[in-house]
Amino acid sequence: MTTEPPKQRTGTCRRRVAVVVGAGVLIVATAVALVASGVVWPNRLFAAAHTTRGVDVSSYQGTIDWPVLGSQNIDFAIIKATEGSGSQDSRFAENWSAAHDTDLLVGAYHFVSFDSEGATQAQNVIETVPDAPGSLPVTVDVEFYGRYFEHPPTRTRVRDILDPLLAALEDHYGSPPIIYTTAEAYDRYIRDAYPDNPVWIRSVVLPPMMPDGRDWAFWQYSHRDSLPGYDGEEHYIDMNVFGGSVRELRELAG
Repeated sequence: MTTEPPKQRTGTCRRRVAVVVGAGVLIVATAVALVASGVVWPNRLFAAAHTTRGVDVSSYQGTIDWPVLGSQNIDFAIIKATEGSGSQDSRFAENWSAAHDTDLLVGAYHFVSFDSEGATQAQNVIETVPDAPGSLPVTVDVEFYGRYFEHPPTRTRVRDILDPLLAALEDHYGSPPIIYTTAEAYDRYIRDAYPDNPVWIRSVVLPPMMPDGRDWAFWQYSHRDSLPGYDGEEHYIDMNVFGGSVRELRELAG
C-alpha cells in the first residue's frame, strides 16, 4: 500500500473541502433564488391540505382578466376597496363588477389607518362597497405600516378605531366583518377580543399558530405566487385558503 506525501495529502484535502463548500454555497444560493422567485414556497405543502383557495388583489395587479384568473383553481377573491377615511382603490369598481360576473365568491377589504377615526373609515367603506347579495363579509385589514412598524400604536388607540368601525360595518352589511391581520398585530390588538369576527391570518413562512388557540377562518400562506390573468406593476399575487369547504364559504357569504 502506498501513501501520499504529507503536503500532497493536505492539498488534496483542501481541494475536497473547497469543492464541498462550493457545492453547499451553490445549493443554498439556488434554494434562495427559487424561494425569492416564488418557484418554491414551503407553505404550499401545508396549504395543500385545504382545498378552498382564493386570492386577494388590489390596483397593484393592474388590469385583471377575471374569467382567466377565476379559472386558476380558486374559489374566492377579496378585492381592495378602501384605505383610511378618504382613499379608494383606483380599480375597485372595475374589479368588483367583473369578479361578480364569474363563479368566484367575492369580497372587499379595507386597509385600516391608525391616523383617522373608525366612524369616518366605516363611512368610506359604506360609500364605496355595494351591499351585494352573496358577497363575502367585508374585511378590515389590521397591520403595521410606515412608522408604526417601529412605533406601534397602543392597544387602546387601535381598539378605539376598531370598535366603531366593526360595529358600523356589521350594522350596514348584516354580518360581522372579517379581520385580516399579521401574527404581531393579532397578538397586540385582536387576541382575546372580537370573538364573533372571522380571523384571516397572514403567515407566509409556516402554518399559523394562534397564540390564544383560536381557529382561523382564512390563511394567507403566500405572497409570492404568480398566476395568469393580470398584468400590473406587481408581478406576484397573494394566495389564501379558507379553513372549511366551499359550501361553508357560501354560507359565510350568506
